[in-house]
Amino acid sequence: MLDFFSRLNYPTMALFAALFTWLITTLGAAVVFFFKKVNKTIMDAMLGFAAGVMIAASFFSLLSPAIEMAENLQLTGYIVAAIGVMLGAILLFTGDKIFDKLQSKKNFSSKSSFKRCLMLIFSITIHNIPEGLAIGVAFGSLAYNLEGATLSSALMLAFGIGLQNFPEGMSVSLPLRREGLSRKKSFFFGMLSGIVEPISSIVGAILVIKVRLLLPYLLAFAAGAMIYVVVEELIPESQTNKKKDFMAFCTLIGFVIMMMMDIALG
Repeated sequence: MLDFFSRLNYPTMALFAALFTWLITTLGAAVVFFFKKVNKTIMDAMLGFAAGVMIAASFFSLLSPAIEMAENLQLTGYIVAAIGVMLGAILLFTGDKIFDKLQSKKNFSSKSSFKRCLMLIFSITIHNIPEGLAIGVAFGSLAYNLEGATLSSALMLAFGIGLQNFPEGMSVSLPLRREGLSRKKSFFFGMLSGIVEPISSIVGAILVIKVRLLLPYLLAFAAGAMIYVVVEELIPESQTNKKKDFMAFCTLIGFVIMMMMDIALG
């Protein structure tokens, strides 16, 4: 299976990896058929683990290759990395602010329930775009044989993003169910919110391959977007659990596993 995957071209690899993350989003959305609530400790542990994976991926799979690539292109590595990271974070920050503004308008009409549903779907969909780009950039960068940019690290990056997509799928379908939508419609819209990841992954991979000068910026951009997600959402949410120490160790375990995969298998 891995041999077949390794023979694919890089945009196709990115597509399959992002389809995996979409599948996890779909599984999260499917929870609406079985539960009204899911064990918080399990979900927080999953978020903590995903945070660790994404922190390690941000450096070993994205930032380190970005700096190396920038220097090979006669650019100043730390400047390129700083610009890319900040742009990635700003995109996520803007998406969060759009979500906050939409959320603040919840109670303004008799049809506010329907509008809340649209707002929720829209905001999660926006949030998923840079995650798809991050996957595409990780696989597209394999074309340049950079140190740290390996198939195993790209796969682990997709795995980490996929893990945190499970609660995202739930975060759409369960609230929509509470708003009065049927289970089938709630599941459908939860699943639909992740469709942008496969699309944006192809865009990211093609951009990296076609415009080499963009690669260090896009790598750092993806790292910035992921770090923002980790700091703003994953770690704070996992730390709301009573078992904070255990959640911290889940984050460390995720980091160590990703680091070992990247170094040992790279």
